Amino acid sequence: MSVNPMAYEAQFFGFTPQTCMLRVYIAFQDYLFEMMLVVESVILKKLDGFPGCKISPFQIRKSTEKFLLFMKEHFDRLFSKMEEVLLQLVLNIPKNVLLPEDKVHEEYPYSKEQFQALQDEVRQLQQQYRAEASAGQALRAELEEQKAVQAELEKILQWFDGLENICREHGISNFKESFAFLTRNSKKLQDVLKDVEDKSRRIKKHDQLL
Repeated sequence: MSVNPMAYEAQFFGFTPQTCMLRVYIAFQDYLFEMMLVVESVILKKLDGFPGCKISPFQIRKSTEKFLLFMKEHFDRLFSKMEEVLLQLVLNIPKNVLLPEDKVHEEYPYSKEQFQALQDEVRQLQQQYRAEASAGQALRAELEEQKAVQAELEKILQWFDGLENICREHGISNFKESFAFLTRNSKKLQDVLKDVEDKSRRIKKHDQLL
């Protein structure tokens, strides 16, 4: 079999010429084997008609195999010549023939150096794309973080708005006075809480004495 890959022919035919020739070879070989079996069976049937014949089926089989080997050797030599002719004259695309799908290469020819430069440019663009995609991901993460911070700031502003409304209800409009007001009320709440805790302890002690 030919060792030439014949890739251009495979592009045109949809299969490699070597594969085609191999299938033809196998088909012929299978037919040869089947024919030898038929010939052997016919000889055995003919010998059954001669009771005094001393040729055994084993001898017939040995003769059949010998003849088959002889036929296969001649067939291989003939097929080798046929394969050479078919691969050169039938299944071969001449060097000056260009397939329709490859016409673009004729219209826009590129040298090896130009092709390498294009590949380098493609790799550079891929790196830039990956860098921009990574930067975009980082920006989206930062945007989500800013949204979270903005939400917290809006909560604080709402709290200050509520604080301002409370201070206005108590006649306090100055921001400094508002904090002083909250501090005083906080102190009052702490005093009330402490008084409640003291009373609770005294009640517990009283209950224990009873």
